[in-house]
Amino acid sequence: MNDRPTTVWTEIPVTDLDSAIIFYNKVFSWTMTKEDAGPNKVANFSANMAGPHGHLYPGTPAKPGTGPTIHLAVPDTLDATTERLGANGGKVLMGPIEIPVGRFTYCEDPDGNSIGLFETKVA
Repeated sequence: MNDRPTTVWTEIPVTDLDSAIIFYNKVFSWTMTKEDAGPNKVANFSANMAGPHGHLYPGTPAKPGTGPTIHLAVPDTLDATTERLGANGGKVLMGPIEIPVGRFTYCEDPDGNSIGLFETKVA
């Protein structure tokens, strides 16, 4: 068995980086901004680069229902985050789904990228 984290970086391709920044900032209460430090402009999920991380980048999203799902932690409650997602152009596909460590909802962002909204169970 591997003791190290298996996921170190995620990238979500979006057709309009500025619009995607607005969507993800509103849904997750983030303050992402566009950065131009690498080969492409990106918007990092957070300034904390320790541990698993990720960003949005200008690209071609997979067709809805065909790409990977990235599960992102909700900033408050699953219900509140799901409501913000719908109000800002996202689509709820299924859930909430209960699992031993919490619950999550399968969704799509406005580009059709599959994202999971994850809420950790409070002990």
